[in-house]
Amino acid sequence: MEITNKTIDDGKAFDWGRTSGDYAKYRDIYPEIFYEKIVKRNLCTQGQHVLDLGTGTGVLPRNMYRYGAQWIGTDISENQILQAEKLSEESNMKIQYQAVAAEDVDFPDDTFDVITACQCFWYFDYEKVMPNLSRMLKKDGRLLLLYMAWLPFEDKIAHASEELVLQYNPKWSGAGETMHPIFVPDCVYETFETAYHEEYEVDIPFTKETWHGRMKACRGVGASLSPEEIAKWEVEHKRLLDDIAPNEFTIKHYAAMLELKRRAD
Repeated sequence: MEITNKTIDDGKAFDWGRTSGDYAKYRDIYPEIFYEKIVKRNLCTQGQHVLDLGTGTGVLPRNMYRYGAQWIGTDISENQILQAEKLSEESNMKIQYQAVAAEDVDFPDDTFDVITACQCFWYFDYEKVMPNLSRMLKKDGRLLLLYMAWLPFEDKIAHASEELVLQYNPKWSGAGETMHPIFVPDCVYETFETAYHEEYEVDIPFTKETWHGRMKACRGVGASLSPEEIAKWEVEHKRLLDDIAPNEFTIKHYAAMLELKRRAD
């Protein structure tokens, strides 16, 4: 399903369903500490019911399944959900999935202990979503926003790859990331307040193949460029990596979490 938003890529349409195969293969890259920090906050653990919005290929519920929570994952893209179901079934994980936009998710009041949104919160219509999330959360429930991004000003390989994406997609707004707390608009704080936040650096291991796949699976390439543009970008990016990257390397990233709780009535 194509998405257009004037605040993202200057309104250039993108469709995560177009890159679901690469997404499933190359974007399951969060390090163990990413999940451990969630568990240390007593979130997404045994006995809890968790809703994962924008689940994509189910990366978060699949990696946290071992901690014992019951998961439901939703995503606007049917192709992403098909990949999530396939990967979960292959690992004998009982995770429910629904292909539905975050704005249309509908469960009874007080259903979830935790609602998560990893790498996707800025795509939502906040005015529609926030009251609904508050309604579906239990009284002491938590809304957990998660994010991880490479740091192009601190990592030369990431910087070079990013510059090549911009040559093909100049309006791509995913470029130029720096380490900072997760931002949410003021309307979020009409129903929620901050319980905890943290930001930290991580080095993520890659090979030339897996970094190429990770970059291809980003919004600025696989989800928005034409097949002809993607093919040309791939040739140039592989050549670039041959010139500047060893066979194995790490890319400097930062990760962030923002834990929100319902405002007291």
